[in-house]
Amino acid sequence: MVAELTGDAGGGRGLTSHERAAGRPWDDSYRDGGAPWDIGEPQPAVARLVGEGGFVGAVLDAGCGTGENALCVAALGLPVLGVDVAETAVAVARKKAAERGIAAEFAVADAFRLDRLGRRFDTVLDCGLFHTFDRDERRKYVASLGSVLECGGTLYVLCFSDIGPELGPHPVAREELSAAFGLADGWKVAAVEPDRIRATFNVDGLPAWLATIKRI
Repeated sequence: MVAELTGDAGGGRGLTSHERAAGRPWDDSYRDGGAPWDIGEPQPAVARLVGEGGFVGAVLDAGCGTGENALCVAALGLPVLGVDVAETAVAVARKKAAERGIAAEFAVADAFRLDRLGRRFDTVLDCGLFHTFDRDERRKYVASLGSVLECGGTLYVLCFSDIGPELGPHPVAREELSAAFGLADGWKVAAVEPDRIRATFNVDGLPAWLATIKRI
């Protein structure tokens, strides 16, 4: 049985800095096919977290794309909501959930207004979304995450890093990542570890940070 969140929680948004630079909205990446981050399976770092018991309680996947990471987590039997601004990606994710018989929810939503979901979560995953935002957008996004993550909850951020011979788009310095989640705003960065993000054009993956951040 597949649960769905009805309605469009992301209506009325403006274009992000990434969309303006690319000259097209996020949805085009999925309608055209072949989004390089859509590898047809969970990111290895996410699958590892699942195996280690890193996800508990109600889970939000912010920027879920076509749902592979969210479905991997939902297969544990946890309640999972995946959200993305790309309607095509959400439709594909819902189809995958139905075909696999996994009870996961997917909704179109604005990452800057997650409070509109009307829910709170114990674990939040950001796989490849944080690094697409500029400095001002990051402030809004972090505040949005804070509005839905329970006190004591855990946020995982997997983003491209700025260390390595072959960097992905939007590389982030460790200091930038840590600075975005400050104690004064109710965050504690528990760990920032080097990892990899796989892409269709690089099966070995590109340098990344995997940050574990607590809501305090």
